[in-house]
Amino acid sequence: MADIAAEVHAKDWNAAEDKVRALLKDDPHNGSLLFLLGTILRGEERFDEALDAFTDSLHAEPGFPETHSQLSYLFYRTDDSDDALAEARTALSIDPANAEAYRYLGLALYAQGHYEAALNAFEKSLDREPENADVYFDIGITERDKGELRQAAVAYRHALRLRPDFWQAHSNLGVVLHDQGKLDESIEEYRAAIRLKPEEASVRNNLANTLCDKEDFDDAIAEFKTLYRDNPGWEGGHNCLARAYMSKRDYPAAILELQEAIAANPTGATEHRVLGQALLLSGKDQEAVGVLRKAVALNPDSVLAHHYLGTALVNTQQLGEAEKEFREALKLEPSAQNHYSLAACLMALNRYEEALGELEIASRLDPKENLYRARMQEAARMITNSK
Repeated sequence: MADIAAEVHAKDWNAAEDKVRALLKDDPHNGSLLFLLGTILRGEERFDEALDAFTDSLHAEPGFPETHSQLSYLFYRTDDSDDALAEARTALSIDPANAEAYRYLGLALYAQGHYEAALNAFEKSLDREPENADVYFDIGITERDKGELRQAAVAYRHALRLRPDFWQAHSNLGVVLHDQGKLDESIEEYRAAIRLKPEEASVRNNLANTLCDKEDFDDAIAEFKTLYRDNPGWEGGHNCLARAYMSKRDYPAAILELQEAIAANPTGATEHRVLGQALLLSGKDQEAVGVLRKAVALNPDSVLAHHYLGTALVNTQQLGEAEKEFREALKLEPSAQNHYSLAACLMALNRYEEALGELEIASRLDPKENLYRARMQEAARMITNSK
């Protein structure tokens, strides 16, 4: 058994499992062996099989609190919070001082949205086992879901103090710091997580998105390229990478990324709208019209979608429809820019008096914009010339 314990400690799951199963052939109802098998299967994240092993262990040795604790955790991981709660409470009824059972009680309560009760259970776990990094990690998750970002960050830092190589805590702390607007600190935590777990795609995705938010687009592009090279099937991040390419005016690359984003999320209004904008900037006006019509249909309240659709329709000489889109944008947001866009469309329709009225409003709203006054003079000349 000592060699099996060493293999479990080293996470050599396959070797340990083979040896335990060989022993179980001669003693299939040995509760300790079944418990050990459940531990191995849990380590491999084969949760359904682990549930079966721990259940068999419980039948062989009823009243063992650690088995109820393990069942509680596995029910939590398989989204069965009611049974997770019941097993944790059973473990505590047998052993009221069981720190692990209090932790799993907290996780079950967290899964049900009972955040204060969960935090209370975690604190009771820490009272009995103060140096448990996993419990601080669980507190961090709960505090973040409560919206308590500062407390979440404190909890993750406690976890890292106890276990500096806890990559999940680095990653989650990065998320919290990002939510707090501390982008440089967030990037630092993501990079620490990547050093510890370079193959974890979600961390690199979060790092690249944070670099985009910081407008460090070159580094963001480099991280995304590494992400997609190492994880060809990864579906996230394409719209953010498109944003990075848009900032560098690499519109063909942005278009490809946005098409990937839409393939992953066909009802994404923002993705359609930005793709339409990229097509406009690439001179692909007719394609832009089709994409932007879809963007408007997906989100009729998007001012930008109406504006860019109006622009594409002007470029393709569909002026009547363009006017409707500019008026819709203006209805949603009566800004100087939207009054000006409508005025420009009306000028193209030779409706100079109406255009002049829109330009006057735009100029009042933004008196520092010289373009509006210049176009007002142009509209006035056209009115005079037409008489």
